[in-house]
Parts: sequence; structure tokens; C-alpha cells
Amino acid sequence: MECMAFILDTPVPGATAARAGTRAWIALAVLMLPVLLISVDNTVLSFAVPSISLALVPSANELLWIIDVYPLVLAALLVPMGSLADRFGRRRLLLLGSTGFTVVSVLAAFAPSAAALIGCRALLGVFGSMLMPSTLSLIRNLFVHQDQRRTAIAIWAACFSGGAALGPIVGGFLLEHFWWGAVFLLSIPVMVLLLILAPVFVPASKDPAPGKIDPLSILLSFGAMVPTTFGIKEIAQGRPWFVNGALIVVGVALGLVFVRRQLARTNPMLDVRLFRNPVFSGGVLANLLSIFSLVGFLYFVTQHLQLVVGLSPTAAAFVLVPGLVISIMTGLLAASLAKFFRPSRLAAAGLLLNAVGFGIVWLNTGGSVAGVVAAFAVLGAGVGIAETISNDLILSAAPPAKAGAASAISETAYEVGSVLGTALLGSILAAAYRLNVVLPASLTAADRHAAGQTLGGAIDVAGTLPAGQGTALLASARQAFDSGSGLVSLVGVGLMLAAALMCLRTLRAADSRGGPGTSGRAGR
Repeated sequence: MECMAFILDTPVPGATAARAGTRAWIALAVLMLPVLLISVDNTVLSFAVPSISLALVPSANELLWIIDVYPLVLAALLVPMGSLADRFGRRRLLLLGSTGFTVVSVLAAFAPSAAALIGCRALLGVFGSMLMPSTLSLIRNLFVHQDQRRTAIAIWAACFSGGAALGPIVGGFLLEHFWWGAVFLLSIPVMVLLLILAPVFVPASKDPAPGKIDPLSILLSFGAMVPTTFGIKEIAQGRPWFVNGALIVVGVALGLVFVRRQLARTNPMLDVRLFRNPVFSGGVLANLLSIFSLVGFLYFVTQHLQLVVGLSPTAAAFVLVPGLVISIMTGLLAASLAKFFRPSRLAAAGLLLNAVGFGIVWLNTGGSVAGVVAAFAVLGAGVGIAETISNDLILSAAPPAKAGAASAISETAYEVGSVLGTALLGSILAAAYRLNVVLPASLTAADRHAAGQTLGGAIDVAGTLPAGQGTALLASARQAFDSGSGLVSLVGVGLMLAAALMCLRTLRAADSRGGPGTSGRAGR
């Protein structure tokens, strides 16, 4: 196995990359199991929050931590775990993460208190961080042929999108028939199947010349990601700017110390010099910004469908399924298009489609469901293309021996893009809502605060008012929310246009050096 690891990680100069056989594609199918599960877990828990609140009676702060601790720990540990996968073996870390995820999922399902559930969610973040970099880095080493690798990455991205679509639907079904813990037991059959099949079909691979374990770098990475991510999330939810802004400053400062330490070491945990390669850094930014657009779009559209249109959560999820299906299809199509078009232009085209999706929302002043479906279909097409191309470029630009670290950076960009999409666009939406909502003069201070902060708060308060006042408050609140959505859409259009221009500039090196997309009609 060690010999196989060295062969997988060491390209042969001047040789034509061999095409992978049937066994590699079976291994890919096995690797999709944790990808699909984690993407489902990202969205399924939101449906269980009301049931968890009734069963465990958490405080408002505990409920926040039940939701947030998993992505915080996951984002903080992706880079260290990617480096450990390169050192100790990607398959080994995948199996360790799968075992831990399975055991802790059972504990979470039967957690007796909110504090116990928070602890289980934190541990799920630890073991989840072992899974995602391992899957993408194993794909990098399974498929050395460029066209096959791009197709495999497209399938990986499609499973991620498909899981996001399945999450609300599966969550709604489970909670309709079982108790809240069922959403955690969902992982058991998937992980057991992975633990049986992975040792048989997934080959071992690792960095043939790994550096020493650097505990201080791991602590610095964790210290940089947690306060920064938490601070952004808190500000997005209307928490005090001063305290959370200070957390962000501390996180950024620790991040700078982390970078300086990596530059000073001969064999760093994370080779930050990778970012000097414009293709690598441009791919990371394209990845981050495409997810930023997806999550930011979903943040306000899901609220519009449920709180303005009046759809149930499950019905709202089904409205979004066509866009997610299109995202999967265009992601797979991008692998074929890359044979004929330059990667910089494909990535830019994906981000331009995102801009068009936001533009449709801005033009859809009535907020019709058909308009939302059309907007998300176009945006989903853009995300599918941009994600496939950007992940391919990130892995192609990094040395094969550093596939784990490169995969971890790609995953970290995904998590940061998710946080920023909610935080920045959510903050703009909240500010626009507060400026435009008209509140009845008779409201108490508490009701004024609740109705003036969010549309959900206004709906709750309107239910306690006389019919005329309640109807007026609802109309004003919904109009204020939709006006905020229009502003957010314009900001999204501007950001995606700027991102497309960035891709055209930074990814040109991949066009000219025979990277992805330069074969066939690469001149396009």
C-alpha cells in the first residue's frame, strides 16, 4: 500500500496520464456516500429545531450553539485535517472520521439535554472535518487523467448539491413520522456501508515526504477560524458589533500569525505559497464567491417563500428542487464543456449566470413563485459550472502530494462563503427591512423591537393585534422585506460581475499553459 501511495502521489514527467478503470469509478461511488450525507446534514437540522426546542427546552443561547457549533468546528479543523490526511493517509483518516461520525450520531440522537447535544454536535464537526478533505483529495489521486478528474469532481459537486436538495425533504419526512433524533440516525446506514466498502475499493494514498506535526499551527488555525466565523455569524443575527467585531479582529490577527509561521517553516502544515499561483488563488475565490451567491440567495428566498408567499417549509423546499437539479446537470455538463472552452471563461460564465439569477429576483417585483423558480434555475446553473471548474483548478494547481491540504482549502472556502453569504447579504436585508417597515404607534417596546427586526417577528406581533392594525403591519413588513430583497439582489449582481472579471484575470494562466479547458477548441 505504501508503494501504491507513492505511485499515486508522484507524477511521471513527460508521461501521458493513464485513464482510470472501473475500480476507480466504484471507489468514487463509495466516496460519494459521506459527501451526500454531510450535505444532507447541513440542511436537515433546521427542520428539527422546533422539535428539539420542545423536547430539550434549550435557552436561546443553547439553541444557537446547537445549530452553529457544528459548522464552526468543521470550518476550523478542515485545514489541519487536510494536512493530517496528507501525512497519515487519506483513506485512514476517512475511515477514522466515518467511525467517529457514526458513533457520535447515535449519541446525538439520544442526547438527554441541550448541553449534551451541543457537545455531540461539536464532536460531529471534528469527525466531519476528517471526511470532506479526504474525499476530494482521494479523487485527485484516483483520477490522474485530466478529463476523468474533471468529471469526477463534477460528480462530487453534484452530490453536494443533491444532498442540499434532499435535506429539507428528508427532514420533513422523518419529523412527520419519527422523533427529532431520527435526523441524526440517518447517518448510520450510510457510514456503515462506507466502512465496509472503502477498505476494499478505495486505495491508500498520502504525502510521500510529510512534515512533522505542528501543534501550534493547528491551534493557530483553530484560533483564527472560530472567532472570525462566530463574529460574522453573530453580527449577521443583529448581535452587538463591538464585541463581535473584536472577535473578528482577534481571528484575523491569529490568521496572520499562522501565515507567518507557515512561511517560516521548511515543511509547513499548510503551504500558503500555493496562493502565489494565480490559478490556485483565483480558483479558491471563484469557489468561495459561487457558494456565497448560492447561500445568500437561499437566505432571503426561503424566507420569502414561507413568510411572504405562505408556503410550508416542505413546499418551499420543493420549489427550489428544480434549481438544484439544474445545478447538478450543469456541473456535469461543465466537465464536457471544459474540453472546448477556456476555464477562465467557463468560471466567469458561471458567475455571470449567478448575476443574472439575482437580476431576475430584482425584476420579479411581485415576488411570484414562478419568478423565484426561474431565478434559482439560472443561479443554480451558474453555481454548477463555477463549482466544478474552480475545484478542478484548485486541485490541478496544487502538487499531487499536497492534495489533502488543497482540498481542505477548497472546503474552507466553501464554509467561509456560506458564512459570508448569510452574514453580508443577510445584514443588508435586515438593515433595509428596519428602515422601511412602518410600525403601529400602539405597540409596546418589546413588540416594537420584535416587529422592527425581522419579518418573522412582525408576523408574530401582528397575530396579537386587532384585525386592521395586524393587516397593516403585515402588509408593511412584507413590503419592507421584499424591498430589502431587491437591494440584496442588486448587491449580488454587482458582486458577481466583479467576480467574473476577477476570474478572467486570475485564471488566464490556466488557459495558456495547457490546463483544463485548453484542449480541443481552447481558443474560445
